[in-house]
Amino acid sequence: MIGSLRGTLIDRSPDGAELIVEVQGLGYRVAVSPAASAAAGPVGGESFLHVHHQQREDAQLLYGFTTIEERRVFEALISAHGVGPSLGMAILSVHGPAELKLVLAAEDVNALCAVPGVGKKTATRLLVELKSKLDLPDVDLAAIERPAATIDAPAHMEVRQALESLGYSGDEVRHVLAQLPSEGDPALLTRDALRLIAEGA
Repeated sequence: MIGSLRGTLIDRSPDGAELIVEVQGLGYRVAVSPAASAAAGPVGGESFLHVHHQQREDAQLLYGFTTIEERRVFEALISAHGVGPSLGMAILSVHGPAELKLVLAAEDVNALCAVPGVGKKTATRLLVELKSKLDLPDVDLAAIERPAATIDAPAHMEVRQALESLGYSGDEVRHVLAQLPSEGDPALLTRDALRLIAEGA
């Protein structure tokens, strides 16, 4: 089983969702999270990935992550009923490991429903299953609670997608969205989000 890869990044797909890492003359195709894609660096440079190696009858698939914790959370996700690797990667693309644990601890169904392909039924089931699989923090629910309208606002969804396409993690996106109004021109909100990130706000 492959647990990690260190080698030369020789290609990145246009959407950033797949990398090819060459190790001693062999090129490994690895599906990656947005955070891992961004952290992999430029094509031609050295890259390191923690890897989940999935073996099927018809294929061997590699999924790459920036940290061991990200890989562990992914493996917990795909062990849940009805969650395959594609949905697991989609969840991590919206909520990074630390953020996902907060979402689960707060039983925030709406935050899980912000992931494309996750409805309320699936979100509710994930809350139950994942609580027993992950080390969840003690949280002050009143401190992190926020209106569902902020999560579901169409403008925020567009900003989230734009930032994720640029490689920002779910934690970074959630942090900056909390500082933006829930309504407005998505292009202007995205510009403001990028400014806040640049300022380290």
